[in-house]
Amino acid sequence: MKTEPSEIFKVLSVETRVKIIGLLKAHGSLGAKDIAATIGITTAAVSQHLKILKQAGLVKSERKGYWIPYSIDEKAMDNCRRILNEVCTCGCQGTGKFREFELEKSSLESLKKYEKELRNKLSTVRERVKKLEADKK
Repeated sequence: MKTEPSEIFKVLSVETRVKIIGLLKAHGSLGAKDIAATIGITTAAVSQHLKILKQAGLVKSERKGYWIPYSIDEKAMDNCRRILNEVCTCGCQGTGKFREFELEKSSLESLKKYEKELRNKLSTVRERVKKLEADKK
């Protein structure tokens, strides 16, 4: 079953669900209990959010004994990116980068904001690399 874009973005309009997606992106597969402890809500509340995210096709799970790890469905995330790129007005055309033309006419404030976003993304990537390297050992 394919979820309509408007439904997907309705699901993502809840801040807690976006936080859950961010955690799964940064840390890989997590159980509801770990997610709850990290974001500070009950496991029952996390389970309800995960159920909605799963119904929308944004996360997937596979039972491993008593533990049910949840992870991002990469195909669904790619679909979200594609949809956003179609309506994006920043000029990046899905690259996540400003066009050179946009950089030239951007204000100092918008460039500093963009720089901060890039630093945050880089920090998240570095954390994920460290975790994956530690898991290999």
